[in-house]
Amino acid sequence: GMSPNIMLCVVAGIQDTIIADCRKSEVWKILILDPFTTKLLSSCCKMSDLMAEKITIVEDLYKSREPVLEMKAIYFMTPSSVQAFINDFKPKPKYKAAYVYFTDYCPDDLFNNMKLYCAKHIRVCKEINISFMPQEAQVFTCDNPGAFKSIYSPNSQDKKKTLETLADQLVTLCATLDEYPGVRYKKDNNMENAKILAELVDNKLARYFELDDSGKKKGKTQAQLLIVERGFDPVSPILHELTYQAMAYDLIDIQNDTYKYKSKDGAEKQAVLNEDDMLWVRLRHKHIAEVSAQIPKMVKEISASRKQPDGKITINNLAQMMKKMPAFRKQLTEKTVHLQLAEDCMKHFSNNVEKLCKAEQDLAVGSDVEGVKVKDPMRTLLPVLLHPYSTHDKIRAVLLYIFSVNGTTDENLNKLIQHVKIEADREFILNWKELGVPIITSPSFFSRKPTRRDRSQEDTYNLSRWTPVIKDVMEEAVENKLDVKEWPHQSESPAAWNGSGAVSARQKHKPSSQDERRTGSRLIIFVIGGVTYSEMRCAYEVTQAVKSCEVIIGSSHILTPTGLVNDIKSLSKGPMEVFTIDERNNA
Repeated sequence: GMSPNIMLCVVAGIQDTIIADCRKSEVWKILILDPFTTKLLSSCCKMSDLMAEKITIVEDLYKSREPVLEMKAIYFMTPSSVQAFINDFKPKPKYKAAYVYFTDYCPDDLFNNMKLYCAKHIRVCKEINISFMPQEAQVFTCDNPGAFKSIYSPNSQDKKKTLETLADQLVTLCATLDEYPGVRYKKDNNMENAKILAELVDNKLARYFELDDSGKKKGKTQAQLLIVERGFDPVSPILHELTYQAMAYDLIDIQNDTYKYKSKDGAEKQAVLNEDDMLWVRLRHKHIAEVSAQIPKMVKEISASRKQPDGKITINNLAQMMKKMPAFRKQLTEKTVHLQLAEDCMKHFSNNVEKLCKAEQDLAVGSDVEGVKVKDPMRTLLPVLLHPYSTHDKIRAVLLYIFSVNGTTDENLNKLIQHVKIEADREFILNWKELGVPIITSPSFFSRKPTRRDRSQEDTYNLSRWTPVIKDVMEEAVENKLDVKEWPHQSESPAAWNGSGAVSARQKHKPSSQDERRTGSRLIIFVIGGVTYSEMRCAYEVTQAVKSCEVIIGSSHILTPTGLVNDIKSLSKGPMEVFTIDERNNA
């Protein structure tokens, strides 16, 4: 069967509602989007697909537009855009009629306001329940990096509201996947966000699935939703990863999934790294060593396939071939993009990352390449501090040291801070306590490090021995071995998860038309406070290995090490005084 694909489920959700309604009428319409729905649609629909559905033009709700009184308009928007919608019809209408589709439940006050001013213009008003962002086939986000500060800052005013919103978004994810999962959360004596969110989600799911379309109450499906907080594994977002996607996003400034580079002739180019780039999808979870070896081979293949019988490549033949073969052109561009990106990664690697990685791995794993236990982690850290690495890399190393010893003394911490010369910016390190991560040991703050699965038999690269803790959790969940005391049930899952065996394989396989669903069940993981690229990779790896279960992972947003280090620092700041590492160094 196919792998789970959140993108396809979202497209299906939009097709069954907006597009189905469009098809019913022969009239061409204008589609009006707000920033969230613009991003949502561009993540999974091509403009040409929309054109086929009698949509003439796509407009931005927040830009001023000329009235087109003879046209009907489809509004696909979040409830927070209601006021902008009202402005389109009051005092004078801009369009002949409005077909309104909300991403999510529209609160009564907004809804009533809209009815008051626009009732006679609205032909359709529906909620389509997609208020999350599909990021990749098995990854979603809530498109809310600000949630980190709202949840973890000691000065936050809107933590409860943020958790409520995340819960609503999670319910629309389950609705889109058509799953009513049992909910569990990671118990933590110092933090309670996971417990609160689990309770919210469970109550909202029960309300949502109270009645399904046929008027029957929908029962639980073969799915589990696990909720965990970022502090559960502080190591994975901080060390240098050497798998292609994680490494690229760490070392290269890729904004909005767009990689900017100069081509060999010095022209500025850019490429979007997403599901449309088949080569990216094939390479992104591979180790950089494999990627570097594979791409040149591919480029050779392509130039071989271009040669004319007489073996000469002329610009003219090439131009002819390019015209004939759009697919070929796309492949070639993809290959040159990745040749460049992999080369960029390798440059950073050989300049300084390679030397850092050995120390980082020893600290993270707690033993060296030979498997000998690290008895004195300070001896592993010191050479890093004495080498002229950037302040940023030294902060990351110090954090890995502190995580490895599970908190250090006040006195020791002060020495480290002087070493790295961040006396004025101690928050880079101290603020981790807001995530429930022990920084300074104190008798009142008790925390054990999780016992790890034995992976000594697995084949790994010397500089990539660390495995994100979430992978252990995924594997244990699928094998049905999660400890009930550590992972309490907010609500029970159906029998298939609770039996003695792992996931039940009894359900008969009935392929649906849309995608051949595998038998078995879904495991959905939600990380409060950001998910890393290496954790995303684990969802695919476990799905690959365990054919009976699909793993989907999501969060408020996706983390990069630099982003997280800066976000942690600004937790204790008021809204106005946020500085990042780079700004200060360049000031």
